[in-house]
Amino acid sequence: MNFMKTTMLLAALTALFMVMGYSLGGSGGAILALIVAAGMNLFTYWNADKIVLKMHNAVEVDAGSHPEFYSMVQNLARRAQLPMPKVYIVDQAQPNAFATGRNPENSAVAATTGLLNMLSFEEIEGVMAHELGHVKNRDTLVMTMVATIAGAVSMLANFGMFFRGRNAGIAGLMAVLIAPFAAMIVQMAISRTREFGADKSAAEISGKPLALASALAKISGMAERTPNPVAERNPAAAQLYIVPAGVRQMFSTHPATEDRIAALREMSGGGSDHMSGRSNEVGDMSRLKKRSALDPR
Repeated sequence: MNFMKTTMLLAALTALFMVMGYSLGGSGGAILALIVAAGMNLFTYWNADKIVLKMHNAVEVDAGSHPEFYSMVQNLARRAQLPMPKVYIVDQAQPNAFATGRNPENSAVAATTGLLNMLSFEEIEGVMAHELGHVKNRDTLVMTMVATIAGAVSMLANFGMFFRGRNAGIAGLMAVLIAPFAAMIVQMAISRTREFGADKSAAEISGKPLALASALAKISGMAERTPNPVAERNPAAAQLYIVPAGVRQMFSTHPATEDRIAALREMSGGGSDHMSGRSNEVGDMSRLKKRSALDPR
């Protein structure tokens, strides 16, 4: 059902893109828009991870350069029965994380230095389990494609305000005005469902839904107070994060953080997460916090 819903919504976005093409160039413009949409999806399929990582100036780490964080992701990937993803760190004060890649075999997860410095080991583990949940559910490719087409619809709408076809008339003007909002609604419909799914997968992978709930509360509280240069340069980048930065809830591609926390608490049955056998890992995270997250020593 989730696959069918996503397929239908992606088709709706492509149709919106074709409507915009028609408003600019008639039937020829609609066909050209369809070709461009197909080309964008093909390009995104092969290059989404490279684009996202380069946008964030992400630095790849491994067991030698950053053993604590790398080992955490490795253990979570093993529990999730996933291939080991590439692991990156973004030198950014805002605590956040994201996943990218066209499939589990070609995936990457990234965390900001702010996330590693401000959250506990258990909370970071919950966040990275969420990102691996996106990988396991094959959300990363779909969400990037959706963002690409929705962005293109908005770009064409801005272009169409000044270069609409002479015969487009009122219908063409309405298409130009309405299409960006319709694209945003479709994008939210796809992404919000997938965020709840990734939260559920994270609880199953880590076994600690309350740790993720605590992390979401902290990240949400800091999102508006901490600078985010990537989101400021490109607002679409905010949609990649576990908690979007600088986006009002009405226009957010993510569910309300309060709703996500409530769902995670319900998964825990009102009890507390299992914390035994973690003292050594908490100590590792304390040592990690004492140095820059990009320091390879």
